[in-house]
Amino acid sequence: MTPNRRQFLNLVTGASAASVLSAAQSEAFAAYPFPISANSYNWHTFYGRDNKNWGEDLDSCLAEFAKTGLKAYEPSFNAPEEVIKLGPVLKKYGIAMPSVYVNSVLHKTEDAAKSIAVILAIAEEVKKLGTKIIVTNPTPIRWGGDEVKSDAELQVQAANLDKLGAALRAKGLTLAYHTHDVELKAGAREFHHMLLNTSPLNMSFCFDVHWVYRGSQNSQVAVFDVLKLYGKRVVELHIRQSKNGIWSETFGDGDIDYRRFAAALKKLNLRPHLVIEQCVEDKSPQTMDAVQAHVQDLAAIKEVFKPILG
Repeated sequence: MTPNRRQFLNLVTGASAASVLSAAQSEAFAAYPFPISANSYNWHTFYGRDNKNWGEDLDSCLAEFAKTGLKAYEPSFNAPEEVIKLGPVLKKYGIAMPSVYVNSVLHKTEDAAKSIAVILAIAEEVKKLGTKIIVTNPTPIRWGGDEVKSDAELQVQAANLDKLGAALRAKGLTLAYHTHDVELKAGAREFHHMLLNTSPLNMSFCFDVHWVYRGSQNSQVAVFDVLKLYGKRVVELHIRQSKNGIWSETFGDGDIDYRRFAAALKKLNLRPHLVIEQCVEDKSPQTMDAVQAHVQDLAAIKEVFKPILG
């Protein structure tokens, strides 16, 4: 079974903005672009299939990352101490950290207070390293499960996202809401409630394109409808491709028409931070290592998203 991000967050030691933004977003961002980035989750999946642990030796791992030509990294953090440990290694290899990823439990009041406190502590440290976006995916009832949150829990979660976003905005950071597939269940009620019941001033959107695709039963129609509905909230993209429903080893042509997607972004005058999240799963091809794959990913992303990269 493909490991989920939550599992990897317990291993990792470790969130660009658009040039044309809403009034709310412009408070946090003065310029675009940040360099194309890659999320740590990709590296966990590549390392995992070779029975290695990404993040076990930070210096060795970031040395490999630097070989790809990537100049930015989106790690996942559980605690501020992890930021302090990663910072010098990023500096050594000249790697920026425009965005970071954190999980949160926001649908239960007591747990939410703890999550918000931890995220704000992480924010204080990542700010020192130039981070502008904090991406969070509120934890589901059970990772890999089909359970959905109650209406009351959704209301609590939305209120806490707005609260967290306001606190981060006061620190000069932008909160970006992220989803997997579970938020698209039950008529996508969780997904829509979060975006319709939070202020754009306080919460933006990290559009993980393939999770929306997969969560909508492999619907490209859903992907483009979400872009139409919430495009103005998008400050970051997580980019992954599949072929016949299975994650590809490298980014390229496949199930999702990313060339059309890039053209739609240009038409909407959007230039979000691009974060490669080309992961591998059980049935993905296995022909190269993580460095080779990310070299190809970076070249392909530059070509496909040229309309907005300029």
